[in-house]
Amino acid sequence: MNTLDLDAVQAFVLVADMQSFTRAAEALDTTQSAVSLKLKRLETHLDRRLLERTPRQVRLSMEGQAFLTAARELLAAHDRAWSVLHAPPRRLRVGFSGHIAGASLPALLARVAAHDPALVIEVRVATSAEVLACYDAGQLDAAYVLHHTDRQFERQDGEVLFEDDMDWFGLPETSWAPDEPLRLAMLAPPCGLRTNVIEALDQAGISWLEVFVGDGVSALSAAVTAGLAVGAMGRRAAPSGLVCVRDKLNLPALQPTNVVLYRSVHDERSRSALRVMSATLRAF
Repeated sequence: MNTLDLDAVQAFVLVADMQSFTRAAEALDTTQSAVSLKLKRLETHLDRRLLERTPRQVRLSMEGQAFLTAARELLAAHDRAWSVLHAPPRRLRVGFSGHIAGASLPALLARVAAHDPALVIEVRVATSAEVLACYDAGQLDAAYVLHHTDRQFERQDGEVLFEDDMDWFGLPETSWAPDEPLRLAMLAPPCGLRTNVIEALDQAGISWLEVFVGDGVSALSAAVTAGLAVGAMGRRAAPSGLVCVRDKLNLPALQPTNVVLYRSVHDERSRSALRVMSATLRAF
């Protein structure tokens, strides 16, 4: 009977989802070459080419697209069978800055659920300061927060994952006359991005008028989507329908931020789920 290597099938699904051997390797805690070897062996075993590889992108072949659904079902069935005896429910409490999670949160949760169906994920989305405070109080097992790259931060217990840009967003038809104050939607203080925005506008000599204050990125996004003002947010947080308006309105660049992970869990199951989360965030 022909059997499939489940590790290779899992690698194939991750590469297909993330369109990257590098991100898939990160999620699997292995090397890019090891993932590539798994995929080559799987293709040889199936006698089919599943992926089209180019220097700039990875995409599924027609046969790879046909195989992907069956591959997901195979992994899900295996996980269900294994979890009956070996994977009792486990709860992982994770906090996200609203600028990090945003519109990418559904895809992130879907990938973690596919990776470990028996894992119960408890999520809190708030400001970086609030998320970090909950983590320090023992209410979260892990925290994804933002730290501005141009400011000193005393803590050394976090892992810097990548640098992320903050930018200006508005509706496609958004306009602004430079002789009038820029209408702004902002988060309530204390907020590092709020400080970043005010400093950038003041240094550029741009007058501004705060017309909306939101308690969270979802409220900020709602105000900008309603056309009340422009707002600064992480690109992952910007909902569909909003566009970057920095160049159009000639607004100053904002200081970049680092996405930092804090974690207090050390068991391999939790660490594995966090690797998938981190790789998924990098892929967006």
